[in-house]
Amino acid sequence: MKISKLHYITQDLAHIPHWEQARLACEGGADWVQLRVKNQDFDTWKQTALKTQAICKAFGATLIINDNVQIAKEIQADGVHLGKTDASPMEARAILGENFIIGGTSNTFEDLAFLHKAKVNYIGLGPFRFTKTKQNLSPILGLEKYQSLLAQCKIAGLNLPIVGIGGVLLSDVEDLMLAGLHGVAVSSVINLAEKPSEVVGDFIKALNEKYHVEYC
Repeated sequence: MKISKLHYITQDLAHIPHWEQARLACEGGADWVQLRVKNQDFDTWKQTALKTQAICKAFGATLIINDNVQIAKEIQADGVHLGKTDASPMEARAILGENFIIGGTSNTFEDLAFLHKAKVNYIGLGPFRFTKTKQNLSPILGLEKYQSLLAQCKIAGLNLPIVGIGGVLLSDVEDLMLAGLHGVAVSSVINLAEKPSEVVGDFIKALNEKYHVEYC
């Protein structure tokens, strides 16, 4: 199962719907779209998911639904991403089956170890720095904590793909990849850019540089 290095995430914005955000990202080369909808009723969320799914299918991109296991199953998305307060990965796997991608959010080594044991397909580790995109933010990690946690993973033999999330900028990519991450997840830095597609391309180029480390 291929886990992309760039996890592009949509967000609730007044001036552009989620599916148009996804289209701009995919035009820039994004092949992994996480739909993050907040505070919407089920039917509105599902219709947004279906429209976003159509965009992803047109570009051959993977569609991950944030939080909502039921919608992921109903529309047959590619997978679901679960926050620390969402359904457990084991519950989601029981509902979705083995062919769905399941990702989980982590902030500590205990989180990382739990998600490995729960057999998720990838892990989002963060937040890297403060971000307004997410409410009820976990403690900020920063580069040194990333380095420490990824070193602990290596020692413990935990080897799932881990992506950094939370205020990640293009200028952070090299340091984060050298720390041992598989990739990064980004939202506002793309969605609020004047030319989102170009920013996506810049991230993809940076992530595909040759970093001489053994990834956690």
